[in-house]
Amino acid sequence: METVLPLARLEEMQAYMDPRVLRHIHEGQSEAFEGFEGFDLIAFDWYDVRSDRTEDARFLLYLDRERLLCFCGEERGLTRAREIFAALEEEPLSREQLLHRFFVRLLMGDMDHLDALEGEIADGEDAVLARPDGDCLAQIAAWRRELLRLRRYYEQLDSIFRELADNENSLLSQETARRFSNLGNRTERYLNTVQDLRESVAHLREAYQSQLSIRQNDLMKVFTVVTAVFLPLTLLTGWYGMNFAAMPELQWRYGYPAVIGLSAVIVGALLWWFKRKKWL
Repeated sequence: METVLPLARLEEMQAYMDPRVLRHIHEGQSEAFEGFEGFDLIAFDWYDVRSDRTEDARFLLYLDRERLLCFCGEERGLTRAREIFAALEEEPLSREQLLHRFFVRLLMGDMDHLDALEGEIADGEDAVLARPDGDCLAQIAAWRRELLRLRRYYEQLDSIFRELADNENSLLSQETARRFSNLGNRTERYLNTVQDLRESVAHLREAYQSQLSIRQNDLMKVFTVVTAVFLPLTLLTGWYGMNFAAMPELQWRYGYPAVIGLSAVIVGALLWWFKRKKWL
């Protein structure tokens, strides 16, 4: 009998499953892990970390004492599941061992992806500190979305593996339950890595905001210096723009050059003062 099927064929397989399965699913109660007397029902959203596509694929796994059935609603997830089970057909495995090896292969390569993501974030930190811009902010937002999806993905798998390790309905052997416990420990390490990366991205965003603040402060400093330089010149313009008859400079032959020279002296003195105070 075929092990991997589209989710649309779930009702066709009713004869091979416990009657409570469809009732439980139709009531909308299928979530993560449900252990019944005689069978387990596992539901999770698979996220392919090795692909650029971000859509999740819904998986539904049914395990009883005789068979293991895998249903998937998306073609991409269906293809991946068939690849895994086809590779596992070469090994003489029981249904519970098959379930364990399925999850092992499903998680294969995830740590490499997390290591690559960690290196990408570390390189991004250097770029942000060197030249913060709008592209850096977009990249930080993309990392945050990716890590949020990974956290949700590993949280549901961690919950599933813990429930399988507890084996409350004694559907699994002690050896397989222990293996699922080890798999849960591995998933917990993935979760810890994701959490560390989320903290790194949060610190990176803070560094980005700090760099923007520094740049804005530098810009405001320039505006302040320019304002301070031209304020005395504006005052001179206001004085000599009144054109009072008693102003001797209006009739003085060297009045215009004198005002130009005075303005130059004021600008030079202010620039020297600002450089001395290291404001420039």
